[in-house]
Amino acid sequence: MEIVRLTSKLEQAVAKGQLPRHVGIIMDGNGRWAEARGLPRLEGHRAGSESVREVTRAARRIGLGALTLYAFSAQNWERPADEVGGLMQLLHDYLVGERSEILDNQIRLDAIGELDRLPRFVREPLEELRRASAHNDRMVLTLALSYGGREDILQAAVALAARIASREVDAANVRPADLERLLSTRELPPLDLVVRTSGEQRLSNFLLWQAAYAELVFCDTPWPDFRTEAFVQCLADYQQRERRFGLTSAQVRAS
Repeated sequence: MEIVRLTSKLEQAVAKGQLPRHVGIIMDGNGRWAEARGLPRLEGHRAGSESVREVTRAARRIGLGALTLYAFSAQNWERPADEVGGLMQLLHDYLVGERSEILDNQIRLDAIGELDRLPRFVREPLEELRRASAHNDRMVLTLALSYGGREDILQAAVALAARIASREVDAANVRPADLERLLSTRELPPLDLVVRTSGEQRLSNFLLWQAAYAELVFCDTPWPDFRTEAFVQCLADYQQRERRFGLTSAQVRAS
């Protein structure tokens, strides 16, 4: 039997509480972190890759079922070509370097977004690791790559319209679940918590439909400095929230 050692009292307390089923993280602040130190922006992304490793390990230790990381947005293609190229190389290095740890820890790696836009040297190790980890069941780690929430909703709406046109779905009886089943996250648990680092307070086109009733935590710490303690504190914050989903507090307590 595997022994998972929680590294702090806070981790232990959080692991015993009600965990979010699915956590999404907007990993913001890499470039500003580097610029504040007189470094090229890419060095901030490089430092941020260590936060990815540490937060993923913490999520796995604590027992989260699903973690989605906003790694590269559909709009990030508009950034300077050298920065985009450097990000793609870092992504390749992550997929190759973390392969053993992902497999050894029974993590299933997945990805959402316009993956066909990724360069081949990224797509190939990504698809290979998705296949190799497909049957792992300890945690789902999803990378949002070339992803946009509006784009996700749009493609689902187009697919739903096609089903209505072919009479697979009755337009008079369309429900939110009909569209939800066509989103890229359809195989993931409901999104319970979204964390954004570096002080900005917006979703930036991340999981817009899915975040309708998610709890939001905005953290001032830039992503390269966001490590285990900060992540666990966000989970502890979540556990103090009262989740009402449109009900009153009295109704929630009664149920």
